[in-house]
Amino acid sequence: MNQFNQDFYHRRIIRLQGYDYTQQGLYFITICTHKRKMMFSNTVGAALRGRPEYASEMIVKWLMELENKFPGVQIDKYIVMPNHIHFILNIKGGHTGPPLQGIINWFKTMTTNEYIKGVKYGMYKPFNKRIWQRSYYDHIIRNEQDYIHIAEYIQNNPAKWQEDRFYIT
Repeated sequence: MNQFNQDFYHRRIIRLQGYDYTQQGLYFITICTHKRKMMFSNTVGAALRGRPEYASEMIVKWLMELENKFPGVQIDKYIVMPNHIHFILNIKGGHTGPPLQGIINWFKTMTTNEYIKGVKYGMYKPFNKRIWQRSYYDHIIRNEQDYIHIAEYIQNNPAKWQEDRFYIT
């Protein structure tokens, strides 16, 4: 009989303990695909507007929809890479919706549902079990210098794709 290995199966808590993720502020978010599988366009950083066969275009659509679904939320900068997405989410004063985790969960649900439809119609690559990893990375942007550094990272991400820590050949 196999014994449960608590150290192996224990998930790390990556949220800042005690922090109110409903409060006003800027958040740098990274969400990776499940097992970092290349699910989105390999044409990194290219203009993909009007090409519904690219799942990255669908991802951007739902990213922008966050602003309609959650009043007081704004998407500032973003980039969709072949196996992850980076964006800056601005929770403005007056946001009365769910905390950051609820916003991200809604985004993952909506993109997953549309991706499944796209697979059925032969638009997107099939996937195994899930599209997104279980969690996501967030960083609370604390000052203007931090913001500038992250905005430049997002903008330069496509040019440095092969050096990216999420790059898998």
